[in-house]
Amino acid sequence: MKRPDRPGGQPSPSPKPAPTPRAAALPRKPAPIRGEPQVATRRGAGTTTKRERASSSRESRSAQRVRRRYEKAEVKRFTRRARSRRLGWTIALAIVSVMAALVLTAVYSPILALRDVRVEGAASLDPVVVANAVSGQLGTPLALIDTARLESDLSQFPTIRSYVTELIPPGTLVIHIVERSPIGLVATASGFDSVDAAGVVLASSATRPAGLPLLVVDADGVSGQGFAAMSQVLIALPAAVSSQVDSVSAQTHDDVTLTLSDSAQRVVWGSADSSTRKAEVLAALLARFAGSGPGEYDVSAPGSAVFHAD
Repeated sequence: MKRPDRPGGQPSPSPKPAPTPRAAALPRKPAPIRGEPQVATRRGAGTTTKRERASSSRESRSAQRVRRRYEKAEVKRFTRRARSRRLGWTIALAIVSVMAALVLTAVYSPILALRDVRVEGAASLDPVVVANAVSGQLGTPLALIDTARLESDLSQFPTIRSYVTELIPPGTLVIHIVERSPIGLVATASGFDSVDAAGVVLASSATRPAGLPLLVVDADGVSGQGFAAMSQVLIALPAAVSSQVDSVSAQTHDDVTLTLSDSAQRVVWGSADSSTRKAEVLAALLARFAGSGPGEYDVSAPGSAVFHAD
């Protein structure tokens, strides 16, 4: 569009542009003092100050110290546990070694060898004779004494019913024996055998020994029922009564009969059952009728025992 000319043919002057406002003057940055560290007043993203870097470094060193302390504590704990295990194994091995040494000493050491044999409980046997019978094992360690050989050595004494051995270190063997007791005599072709309740022959004699009743056995001998019944009765009799018995006879378990010595009195015992009670009743009857002459005591029923004069 054409601008209108000014009168007189002069073109109109162009309007002057409006003056641009001057930018606001920024405050001038003061010059840094010489020797003083310069600190940035402005920072962009990702920039750190020296103070922050120092704090971060301290935190890192502190974390490292904590970690080192933790690692040291773990190492100590592990080594302490390992030391405890090693100590336990060492103590166990020491105990086993000591026990093994003691066992070897007890078994093979001549310090604990047999040097003395004592016999206790002998009545009819001579203790010296019994001790000499087992003297073949003198010098043997106590733990290696042959019990089978010992039993064989003692079997030559029929009067020994049982025995118990006792080892007393350093070198003593004590043999506690229980002897068999004879209960009566059994007549044989050559004389008389004294036997115990089991029928074991303890001694033989051509003449009848005093103080023991004669056992009248049947064809089965000491293995029959009659002998077992007579043994049961004689064991139940008190010593004061058994000393008055001259002979005993029985064919079965239920027909035991006793004959008293120095008198013509007899005792019908009957069954071997309740022998203890019958022995008490017989003792009471003997105290009353022993001097009444020939007769018969019937204790087969102990509740109604009687004496019948002949």
